[in-house]
Amino acid sequence: MTKFLIKLFVKNNADVTDPAVRGRYASLAAFTGIVLNLLLFAGKLTAGLLAASVAVVADAFNNMSDAGSAVVTLIGFRLALKPVDKGHPLGHGRLEYIAGFIVDLLIILVGAELFKSSFEKILSPSLPSVSVLTYALLSAAILVKLWLFFFYRKIGKLIDSSAIRASAFDSLSDTAATALVLISALVSKFTGLAIDGWAGI
Repeated sequence: MTKFLIKLFVKNNADVTDPAVRGRYASLAAFTGIVLNLLLFAGKLTAGLLAASVAVVADAFNNMSDAGSAVVTLIGFRLALKPVDKGHPLGHGRLEYIAGFIVDLLIILVGAELFKSSFEKILSPSLPSVSVLTYALLSAAILVKLWLFFFYRKIGKLIDSSAIRASAFDSLSDTAATALVLISALVSKFTGLAIDGWAGI
């Protein structure tokens, strides 16, 4: 699938040293991440609100932050492609590293907010009413995020991009986080233990 997308959307994809080609690779990675993460956000938010599960809602907002991170990465690459000018005699390439740093900050900020919500759920525990649809959605999200990890990793290696490699490892950690949310929902269903807040943390 990754090779197909590269062939379809990245003109002259073999010339990875060309800044324009690198920009097309980055655009492909960013747009793919934006679309998939927004779809995951919408699905998980709906399921989390219906189930009254802070862990599923937290996981949804994690996907929203990933979509935002992809937008930041895209902007960083676009700015990095600007030609050399008087104020920037070596070009604007360092903006790509700044974009990677901003992605990291966004992840930390969203994590702090979700920690607070989850802690409140621990203090006032309640069992979520998770449906079969939620289980199916979380399982599908794990597969999507795992694919995104391999997708980002391949593109990050091809164009030697720290920002895209950071997105790859974020996708891998999201896979583990969503698996934890799924496990906590199953544990709550079969044991009656209200561990939703702990899973959110």
